[in-house]
Amino acid sequence: MIASIAHLGLLDEEEISLDIAALELSALDHDGIDLAPYLAKLDGFEAELRDADDEERAETGTEQAGALARILAGRHGLSGDSATYDAPLNADMIRVLDRRQGLPVSLSILYVALARRLGWSADALNTPGHVLVRVGPDGTPVVIDPFHNGATVTPVALVNLIRQSLGPNATLDQMHLAPMSNRMVLVRLLLNQATRAEQARDVARAMVIYQRMVEVAPSNGQGWWDLARLQLATGQIEEARVSLSAMLEITRDVSHRAMVSATLDKLQGR
Repeated sequence: MIASIAHLGLLDEEEISLDIAALELSALDHDGIDLAPYLAKLDGFEAELRDADDEERAETGTEQAGALARILAGRHGLSGDSATYDAPLNADMIRVLDRRQGLPVSLSILYVALARRLGWSADALNTPGHVLVRVGPDGTPVVIDPFHNGATVTPVALVNLIRQSLGPNATLDQMHLAPMSNRMVLVRLLLNQATRAEQARDVARAMVIYQRMVEVAPSNGQGWWDLARLQLATGQIEEARVSLSAMLEITRDVSHRAMVSATLDKLQGR
């Protein structure tokens, strides 16, 4: 059983195993659960991919993407949950593995982590509204969509996806294809949970998730700001001061620093 995720905030980026970290985060919401069967399931996926790679060496991005899709989507049925997209369990890795359904970010974690287990180059991309995965060596990488069974994303489909999120006149920018760091992938997973909790007016749950976010990514200023925002809304003034002070220590943006400083000044004497 996982009692704390504090160690994730202390790891270097390359030391974070996305699939294991996502399971550890999930375990916090499943009191007393044994993670061994879930870790074994991930190891089983890896073994099947290795067997497939031994039979037919996957060297290009297209070949590696095809192997991932055949094993994860084809053989094990891991796909996006379109019917109940906003259900919180779609961002809960334990339930994702139980149901074989999830959000783009949770499924992308599995694709990226398993590709890396085989030594393949893979990253989750900072695509607005819908996380995608790039897999393959330099020169032959492809972009795929784990939510849609690992299908290859064409340039036209990518532009359409961007416009669905940013508006009909949006154009493709390289920042939309920028790889996310391991820590930021976990932040995006947690942000899905926090957003849904706030939409359901479950402030206590949202604060728990933001607390996890700043434990995983202590240098994420937005996480500290959102935690402080909810702490203030619930009258936790001293806790909010601590969160704002933490944000002030890590934030170099002049406008953000001014905003935090002004908020701390208002809290003087309260």
